[in-house]
Amino acid sequence: MADVVDSMLDLMRRLPPTRTEENVSALIRLAPDYADDLLGSVDQPLQVKTDRATGRDYLACDYNRDGDSYRSPWSNEYDPPLEDGTVPTSKLRKLEIAANEAFDTYREMYYEGGISSVYLWDLEDGGFAGVVLLKKSMTPATPYEPSGSWDSIHVFETAERGRQAHYKLTSTIMLQLVTRGGTDESVAVEKSETKGDSKNPEGWKRDEEMSLSGSMTRQIEEDGPIHDSSSHITNIGKMIEDLENKMRNTLQEVYFGKTRDIVYDLRSVDNLEKARRQRDLQKELAGFIKR
Repeated sequence: MADVVDSMLDLMRRLPPTRTEENVSALIRLAPDYADDLLGSVDQPLQVKTDRATGRDYLACDYNRDGDSYRSPWSNEYDPPLEDGTVPTSKLRKLEIAANEAFDTYREMYYEGGISSVYLWDLEDGGFAGVVLLKKSMTPATPYEPSGSWDSIHVFETAERGRQAHYKLTSTIMLQLVTRGGTDESVAVEKSETKGDSKNPEGWKRDEEMSLSGSMTRQIEEDGPIHDSSSHITNIGKMIEDLENKMRNTLQEVYFGKTRDIVYDLRSVDNLEKARRQRDLQKELAGFIKR
């Protein structure tokens, strides 16, 4: 079994990240017996669902899935309905409700929109674990405007040790950006040209379009003081806030900065011959000054 799952995961690493959901579905159709193993090992973009009881949106992933149903953090009910679905104990459910309220405030502070969901479950050793989900999508109003999505998945485990608790946090960020060139006029012209062109059914997509996507995972462990159950929310919230900020800065400064440097090395914006002459002139002037 391990060989089959490893082969599927190895294949997923070589396939385009923008089509993760399609590729996972295709692999499940090929090997349905390994669906749970694959779904539990591959991070996919978070799905947005609506709680029928409260009307509020929530995020769905493998951590709140039971069979083909997903549990809402707002009503604690499964959709589609599931009679024997796994739910947290009453004590943990109270903490889950408080955590959802806290991270809803966090989402508004850092995302100014989007959706957040928190799910908790008990561990066999007496501790508990959970996941904090955050998602924000940018939907273009016109075909040539940029689009994108940010998905954060923060999985943690908690083990109490007297007045202290040990936390293990694994954070994954999935980012997808699509930029498109063109204007209203170019889109209109492109569509009019496409009406009689069966070779290009996508019309305006022949204009400039660049897609950039990928994921990043980091893991940290920390100890924190606990005075009551709400202390867990404070400790975990601080860890997530610090790690998510670091990962965001890494994406901006390292990954995007490196991409920009590579593009400049591959194709300069300025005339290279002109730049070379300017450098030679600077060296010559520097030599005169030294004399």
